[in-house]
Amino acid sequence: MYTTKDGKEIFVLDGHTHFWDGSPENQANVHGKQFIECFYAYHTNLSPPEQLWEKAKFEKYSEDDIYRDLFVDGPNDMAIIQTTVLSDFYKKGFGCLERSNEMAKRHPERFIVNGSFDPRDGEKALEYIHYMKETYDISGVKMYTAEWNGDSKGWALNDPAAYKCFELCDKLGIKNIHVHKGPTIIPLSKDAFSVDDVDYAATDFQNLNWIVEHCGLPRLDDFCWIATQETNVYAGLAVAMPFIHSRPRYFGEVMAELLWWVGEDKILFGSDYAIWTPKWLVDQFMDYQIPDDISAERGGVQLTDEIKEKILGLNAAKLYGIDVAAKKAELAGAPVQIAAE
Repeated sequence: MYTTKDGKEIFVLDGHTHFWDGSPENQANVHGKQFIECFYAYHTNLSPPEQLWEKAKFEKYSEDDIYRDLFVDGPNDMAIIQTTVLSDFYKKGFGCLERSNEMAKRHPERFIVNGSFDPRDGEKALEYIHYMKETYDISGVKMYTAEWNGDSKGWALNDPAAYKCFELCDKLGIKNIHVHKGPTIIPLSKDAFSVDDVDYAATDFQNLNWIVEHCGLPRLDDFCWIATQETNVYAGLAVAMPFIHSRPRYFGEVMAELLWWVGEDKILFGSDYAIWTPKWLVDQFMDYQIPDDISAERGGVQLTDEIKEKILGLNAAKLYGIDVAAKKAELAGAPVQIAAE
């Protein structure tokens, strides 16, 4: 639980975290090596120096590491683990549903594990959606439209095969569709992460919540024009958050745009762990104010404490049906602890 300087407890639900294995032993080819090294470059270039990890730990961290960083040393009350398989790059997958669930079942009160699927797999994708719902009762999925699949180097949310999958998600009650629409990662294609297809899918599937991770960066303008007209499109702040340290004025521009266009009720915090750890992000976010001139250009938008509280956890809690008061009471009776200690 995060406690403000005036003693108020803030519920923090980290909407974008990972439990990955990018180690050399798991890399299937040079692309697996390129991918994790690109992640590590984001980590080293945008983190405060005191927050840097050794590369070996960054490539593969332990169950105790993630728990400690998120809930013991970190401010999170809960975290959503996003699945990104990248089976063309990693022998056992990069961030897999099964591995994440094995880790999360030690502390089920704190983790939500989302699934993933690839519409290019056709009937097998539909079967796998049934499997994820029946086995793990997932309530969300992570879409990675630039992921490679044999000769295919990407897909779009409005592909006919994707629509069949989203129809099934709607039928089964898998309502939260997290979509990576942000910076590219070597060797993936930047264009395959375009936000254009969000417009189609969000219009055609009104019952689904479309959480656009990384808020479309570097396509913020396009994303905002879409999100302001689509009531079921949300902005995920993963990747945007670390600019609060490295480029604070740019971060102010991003937040002011999102507040003016999208609104305070449709912005979700995400640390993108383990690229960054949530403690320093939340600490700096709670102290941050949008520069006056940037605010003035957008109708005087501000990051009040009440808005920050929504962004850090309340907005995501609504999407996932979490009763925050009840969850706080539950967590108070389950204090954080590290098994190895």
